[in-house]
Amino acid sequence: MDGTSSTRRTFVAGAAAVTGALAVSGARAVAAERPGTPSGARSGGSAPSVAVLGGGVAGLTAAQELAERGYHVTVYERRALGGKARSMDVPGSARGGRRALPAEHGFRFIPGIYHNLPDTMRRIPFPGNANGVWDNLVAPPEMSFARTGREDLRIPLPWPGHKPAELTLDEIRRALTAFLDTALGIPFHETAYFVNRGLVFLTSCDERRDETWERTPWWDFIRAQRMSYDYQRILAVGLTRNIVATKAEEASTRTVATLLEAFIFNALGRGADGPLDRILDLPTNEAWIDPWVAHLEGMGVDFRVGWTVREVEYGSGLVSGVVVTDPSGARSHVTADHYISAMPVEHARRTWGAGLRAADPQLARCDKLETDWMTGIQFYLTERAPLLNGHANCIDSPWSLTAIQQARHWPERDFPADYGDGVAVDCLSVDISEWDRPGILYGKTAKQCTRPEVAREVWAQLKAAFNDTGRAVLKDSALHSWFLDPGVDGLGTPNPTNDDQLLIHPVGTFHNRPQAETKIPNFYLAGDYVAVDIDLATMEGANASARQAVNALLDRTGSTAPRCTVTPLFRAPELEILKRHDRTRYRLGLRNALDLG
Repeated sequence: MDGTSSTRRTFVAGAAAVTGALAVSGARAVAAERPGTPSGARSGGSAPSVAVLGGGVAGLTAAQELAERGYHVTVYERRALGGKARSMDVPGSARGGRRALPAEHGFRFIPGIYHNLPDTMRRIPFPGNANGVWDNLVAPPEMSFARTGREDLRIPLPWPGHKPAELTLDEIRRALTAFLDTALGIPFHETAYFVNRGLVFLTSCDERRDETWERTPWWDFIRAQRMSYDYQRILAVGLTRNIVATKAEEASTRTVATLLEAFIFNALGRGADGPLDRILDLPTNEAWIDPWVAHLEGMGVDFRVGWTVREVEYGSGLVSGVVVTDPSGARSHVTADHYISAMPVEHARRTWGAGLRAADPQLARCDKLETDWMTGIQFYLTERAPLLNGHANCIDSPWSLTAIQQARHWPERDFPADYGDGVAVDCLSVDISEWDRPGILYGKTAKQCTRPEVAREVWAQLKAAFNDTGRAVLKDSALHSWFLDPGVDGLGTPNPTNDDQLLIHPVGTFHNRPQAETKIPNFYLAGDYVAVDIDLATMEGANASARQAVNALLDRTGSTAPRCTVTPLFRAPELEILKRHDRTRYRLGLRNALDLG
């Protein structure tokens, strides 16, 4: 690397000072442009206090929006700031003054359909970046469907200013072979039918989407049961299990098709914040989470890491306090003027007692929301594998694997010089989306395997996808080590657990998602399970829900502070007249005009 990398190499040493100074000046600017203290301040002039329960993307977003508006914020996080979005160190892997090998719950993916999260990222200072940590996003130029026993389908992801991937003559031959193989694998009449189903959804009114298509599984909507294997694997399973982490047979058509609609317009450059596929150019904590925390601390946000929320107490129509345990295990009672629950739904609902649930029935409906396992494993390599410059979707793998080589996307890092023992040169980060289907090595599900068996099984499935057409892309001799998300425990026993599950979207989920504003005057919800415009468990949804929670708090307290901007998904204006026509047909009990059944 050249000398331009020195700024980021010294980031950890200087982050607190730099971002702290920027944060203080930013906070003064915010205070100067906003009139006085927040409405509802106590008689002594002190700002109202807000307890944010959870320090993931939702909690940190809420903390930032509130701190910018003069509120005193305390964040309670049981484990580590950043939640499922964070990266982490591989214990005991650092040698010779290097950083520990970087690991994560799963690789970050920030597509151009996101608007609210990128807005927050632009407002987080990062040394040398004009647009904050947003400038740490890079766009891979390609992706692939890695087929087992067949040539991999490589798909370019063009975007203005991007340089296409350079291909050898053999790679071009393989790409054309894969394209024709896939095109011929799905019969023309099936392709035509799938396109028709897409047009039906695009022209469906909101009422039909929210009712009919929300209650129709994606598998049934596209008639996958009657179609070819390639149709099922690519258009049914590939677009749900590998991307949305839910089963095609159960997933709501509204959820899957809304996502596809957004990605189609993103690819066309319509209503997009940026390229279709974006990732961070450093490990997540280095590129984003650590600067974010430093920025918030500079604005006065108080963090209580290692504090676990046990119960949200309710009395006299309000949340009266929160029972927590501190890092030593001691129980205590904390109070604030307002409370934002920003924990994942499977953890948050455990803290809601009978009184709180009775005060707002939408809290009880959250018990109907379902979660599933989508967990990351990293393989560290002593040789750079000749994969592709982007994400690979192992479309035929039993465990629905997706993967990306990370070091090639970190230009400011010399991986062996900066991380580990100096031997590992790359990190292949893999997401396991299917944990209940038998694998190819042991014939067991991922949950039935021990941790080493999971690693060996994933490695075998990766080799089956990449080493199947005459090339040894992944070599056993190049495997340095592996790291499986520590949130997974008890593998190979009758009762495995996963502390970092993901909200999934079976039919009817939309109607059970709560609003950010509850009927309890000082209690609000934020998280990827809260109802927002993007009907998907995403960091964007977590960010948007936190903005909605803050807006609800501002409205309830009569604050004169500016409201948070909440940007919805892009809606093509030329389709609105067709949706209005469909609304009339829907109310008359007729199917969509393009619906051939």
